[in-house]
Amino acid sequence: MCTAEATASLLQAEETFSACLARIDALILKPLLQAEPHDQKGKDNFKLLLLLNDRFQALWNFTEENYRILKQKCSTSESFCIQDFYTLVNLCLNLRSCSEAWKHHKTVLKQFLTDFTSETSMSLALYTVLHKPIRDHVEQYILLLTKLNEALKEGPEKDLVTSAIKEYVKLESFISQVLDEACFTKALWKSLGYKFTDMLCVPERRLLEDSRNLPISASTNRSDRILLFDDVLVLIQGNSFQSFDLKLVWVDKNCREKSAPGAVWQWKLNQAIRQALKGKRDFPLWGKTGEGTEPPSCRFFTYVFRLEGKFKNATYEGEWHWGKPHGKGTLKWRDGRNHVGDFKEGLEHGFGICLVPRRSEDRYDCYKCHWYEGKMRGYGICEYGNEMVYKGYFKDDLRQGFGILENPSADHPFKYTGQWENDKKNGYGVWDDKDRGERYIGMWHDDHKHGQGIVVTQSGVCYQRTFHAGRMVGSGILLLEDDSVYEGNFMEDLTFVGKGKLSFANGFVLEGTFTNKLGQGLQTQGILNTSNDPYRDQSSPCLKDQLGLEEFPVEERWKGIYDQFLEFIHSGCKEETEESFTGFHIQTSKELRKSQEYLFCQRGTEDVSWKMEDILEELVQHQELKSLQPYLDKALKSSLHPLGKLLKALMIAFQATYSGIGANRHLLTMAQEEVKYYAKKIWEFYQGLLHLVLEQKGQLPTKSVDGETNDQKACSIVLPLILPCFYPELFMLYMLYHEREDDLYCQGIVDLSLFPDIKLLEFLDVQKHLWPLKDLTLTTNQRRSLIKDKCFLSATECLQKLITTVDPREKLVILQKTYEEIESTVSRVVEKDYKLPMDDLLPLLMYVVSRAKIQHLGAEIHLIRDLMDPTNQGGLYDFLLTALESCYEHIQRMRLHQRENCHGTHNP
Repeated sequence: MCTAEATASLLQAEETFSACLARIDALILKPLLQAEPHDQKGKDNFKLLLLLNDRFQALWNFTEENYRILKQKCSTSESFCIQDFYTLVNLCLNLRSCSEAWKHHKTVLKQFLTDFTSETSMSLALYTVLHKPIRDHVEQYILLLTKLNEALKEGPEKDLVTSAIKEYVKLESFISQVLDEACFTKALWKSLGYKFTDMLCVPERRLLEDSRNLPISASTNRSDRILLFDDVLVLIQGNSFQSFDLKLVWVDKNCREKSAPGAVWQWKLNQAIRQALKGKRDFPLWGKTGEGTEPPSCRFFTYVFRLEGKFKNATYEGEWHWGKPHGKGTLKWRDGRNHVGDFKEGLEHGFGICLVPRRSEDRYDCYKCHWYEGKMRGYGICEYGNEMVYKGYFKDDLRQGFGILENPSADHPFKYTGQWENDKKNGYGVWDDKDRGERYIGMWHDDHKHGQGIVVTQSGVCYQRTFHAGRMVGSGILLLEDDSVYEGNFMEDLTFVGKGKLSFANGFVLEGTFTNKLGQGLQTQGILNTSNDPYRDQSSPCLKDQLGLEEFPVEERWKGIYDQFLEFIHSGCKEETEESFTGFHIQTSKELRKSQEYLFCQRGTEDVSWKMEDILEELVQHQELKSLQPYLDKALKSSLHPLGKLLKALMIAFQATYSGIGANRHLLTMAQEEVKYYAKKIWEFYQGLLHLVLEQKGQLPTKSVDGETNDQKACSIVLPLILPCFYPELFMLYMLYHEREDDLYCQGIVDLSLFPDIKLLEFLDVQKHLWPLKDLTLTTNQRRSLIKDKCFLSATECLQKLITTVDPREKLVILQKTYEEIESTVSRVVEKDYKLPMDDLLPLLMYVVSRAKIQHLGAEIHLIRDLMDPTNQGGLYDFLLTALESCYEHIQRMRLHQRENCHGTHNP
């Protein structure tokens, strides 16, 4: 057969096929499309018929276009070749997609044809009108191509025709397989009862395999029946059945079927799942052997849970792995609840956002939290529908551990910072009542103040009392603003009642029974003791007015913070739990969400982004003291390092206790020992991290060779690094505690500032040979003017730097430099190296102190003394600090003596 004969044959085939399509359009489609049905089911089917007509018209138009091209090529035979012929053949292969469209809508067309044909002639009519023309057309092409292939010699042209024949044979096989599936499916619907067909029969659904044809059993019950369709897997057990969407069916690859039927079932099921996920069938129908036999284990799909516990009636859209939600996903319930976040093996696991509607309110509780095996666990932020916000830890869906609950609304604003247990306030905590201007520091039980507690008021009054279920019971201690102390029973409005003892600031003590009658004021019956010295030194407070030291041991405060960090270390510092256990560096929900999307992303102005493995590796590299301190300094300043996050949580707790209303001098010792304990715990956790990484490396921690204890190292290494974080609140407490001392000192400074320099040097008994006046040959007035600006100026300026730093070590260094400047000045005066004895140092230092005019020197001195490195005790720094204290106290006493002398002139 030559090319021209083949072309003529193809022309005739296309012309015949086009005429057949015209008959189908005239006899079937046009009559069916003339009138639109009125019932809803008819309208739905009519829409499908319109789609079928569109596909039919596309096939008809394609056939006409193919016929036109063939005819044109035939008229110009000199340009026609095998390559052109092959192009036309490939165009004809598009019949495959058209035949699939006809296949999908055959059942719908059948429903319409029931009005025109009888049941006995239905199949024949459908086959004759719809299927036979297409199959005949494909067979005719195969026959023509086969004859042409036989006539061609070996070469590229013959290879092209051979390839076309293979494709048409595949198309013929595909059509036969699809028709066979339709026949098997039709037979199945007839064999099943109405109960099953009503639920399972879908026009587009096709049966791929039946366990009655290829025996396999899902259980020991031989009556079970398994049906594999192109979209679902059905298990029939007696009068009931279960249906499984193929997109959510996984075949265990570890389960290898030994029997031939089992292997075939496994292969067919894998192919059906893969094709369902792709949304289209293979061509040929079952694909090529060995290619794409296993569907992906990770998928993205939407599914509605039916009877699956907590997810009942919920719609899940997201990632799946082996039949369970795994990865990113969204759960939505019918009642309005929804959860967006991470899933693991079918449960919420990782970071997630959960919205829970409030009944009878158009509001939601929004939980932005970490989840562990389906329950909230770890750090989270909850924004409640009533405008309250909780930031803290959860366990088993309940608030547990350290947390902050705040109500920022105008109606009764409050803030609780402390321990939680079983979703209630339990343990040590701080309550700010902004309406009443009060702060409660103490113990809680079941959401009530219960146990020992301290109440600080805005007016400065402070009291310690025992509480029971939110009410005060028993006697307590009431500290008044004028330094009076009342010990006994008192009411909530702080009026005295019953037996008590009132100690006045001047030393008098009134002990007896107190009553407070309406309109009559406070009345008492008792004894007033005036034997104490009314002129005793009131400038130095004593430790007796410090509250909470015995009632709230520092080890018992903020255990919720330490416990979370300890649990993090015990978990092996896994990266996925790092944010969960230490999250208080994040203050807003937006930041929390961002930190989970980019778990260790760069936040703030930090230059470095650390991961846990990098952090643990660096710990090993910086064990020597020289590099350890810079490393810890960087770690504590970083919101990405666990130690930095721990410090952030401690800062929040400290500020909640001692800032604002809590800035009360009676809490100074509590605050001071708390800061020291923070340093101790941070050092312990640093060592815990170090031991963990050394253990993972199979190494042993190096033994300390300097002989320092852990407490000493915490004080010398960690305390100076963390002190700036707590300094504002802590120094305020020092200023309040030493306010009266500093007032007397400042009054003394004012008096001394009235002296010219020479007069002041004379008044302070500074030996004249130490005065820096030796080289001046000026008049007295000129000399005084110069001395006022120059005398010990370098030492004075050096001492003034004391207020520019917060580190006790640096303050001591400044004090040492001040001493060196004084000694250097004196050495220049006497023209030789001169070591100042104490008798010479004190008056000179007092001169420098009086000219430096440091406002809160008493607070500075006591802060240095309380927080200095213990190793400095007994050394030069200790000596210089003692000298500074002596100067400070002497200036106070000078003013006190003036007051007493003034008082004496008025007393007979």
